[in-house]
Order: sequence, then C-alpha cells, then structure tokens
Amino acid sequence: MRTARLYQLVALLAVQALSAGVVAAELPLGFVRLAEVAPGIRQEMRYAGSDNFVGRPVAGYGAADCWLLGPVASALAGAAADAAGLGWRLVVYDCYRPERAVADFVSWSKDPRRQERKADYYPGFDKADLFSLGFIARRSAHSRGTTVDLGAELVDAAGRATAIDFGTPFDMFSAGSATASTDVSPAAREARATLVSLMAGHGFENYRKEWWHFTLPVEPAPPAHDVPISKD
Repeated sequence: MRTARLYQLVALLAVQALSAGVVAAELPLGFVRLAEVAPGIRQEMRYAGSDNFVGRPVAGYGAADCWLLGPVASALAGAAADAAGLGWRLVVYDCYRPERAVADFVSWSKDPRRQERKADYYPGFDKADLFSLGFIARRSAHSRGTTVDLGAELVDAAGRATAIDFGTPFDMFSAGSATASTDVSPAAREARATLVSLMAGHGFENYRKEWWHFTLPVEPAPPAHDVPISKD
C-alpha cells in the first residue's frame, strides 16, 4: 500500500513541478534532481568520469548529476536527515542510469582488450561473467529512477569529512562486497548494518550482493528511460 501511494505521488509531483516551471525539459516525467531535494547529500557520480570499472565516462552520463523519481528522492532525503543525526553524510555514486549506459556496459564486457581497471574492480572474475554473476544487470532498476548506489562519510562539527570503512570500495565485484559478508572487519560489518537500517527506515531494500545498492519498491513499476543525463 505504501509503495502504491508513493507511485501515485509521481504524477502529482510532476504536475506541480511543471506548473511551477522548475523542471527542465530533459528530465523524464516525474523525475527530480537530487540536489534540489537534498542538497546536503554529496554527489560523487562515478560513471560521469573515469573512476569506475570501465575506466572512462559511460554513455549517457553527460553530467555528474543525480536524477531520481520524485518520491525516491524524497525518501532518500529522509534517510540523509537520519544519517546526519549519527554524524554521517550520505554520498551517492549512481542514481538514474540511462538505458544506453547499460548497453555500454554490455558492449564493454564483450571487448577483451579493455581491461584497464580489472585489478581495481574485478580482480577475481572474467569481465564477461559479471552479468551472469549478478554484479551488473542487463535491465537495470536504475533506469527507472528507483535505485541508488551510495555510501557515507563521517562529518565532524567543523565540517571535516572522514571516510567510513565499508570493507570494500563501491563497485568492487567480489564476494566481500555482499552486504552480509564475514570477510570484512567487524567495524565494516557494523557500518553496513547501520547503512541498511538507515535506508530501510525509509522503505529502501538492499541488494544482498552489493552493500551500496538500494531500491525503493514502487508499484506499479515505473518505466525505464533512456534520456541522457545533461547539464542545466
């Protein structure tokens, strides 16, 4: 029932935003920029640059900007507020993912010459197997605007940030990245449990193979999009 109400809000948010003239034409209907909803969340959009498993900007990421379905962004803002109470600041690595980006991943996986970031992101696997192993999806919920990849950092009273150890980096394709993995330190397991609890408190579900991956269930499922992420 809760997710059905959330999806009903999508159309309402879109109409209100369009009436106010605040939605840029390039956003899919019902989407918002996270920076306009939760400016306190730090954005480190990895696929817009070269610090990712393909080693270059990914197709469709013309800007390092987090877009999400309106209710998803609002729920994430709530999680961020709870995180701040712990001295944490959420850091997003990926949000909406155009379908052309998924196609780019598929094309990359078929090119054995491109292995620049293997040691950093998939040292134990052949990259052609990353789909069958469940690390990358051929049809991604990210393209629906309902999924976010994120971590967090500690922020002191002076605003200084310190990285939180989650045991593995974002997008490390390994057994150790599974949320419940016992191959990481007790401190990392506690950090993962805290992140899952924060997100679950606002309706997000974690993908068990990736501690950073969270989806807000929305029914009926919104459509996937292929609108490229662009600047204002």
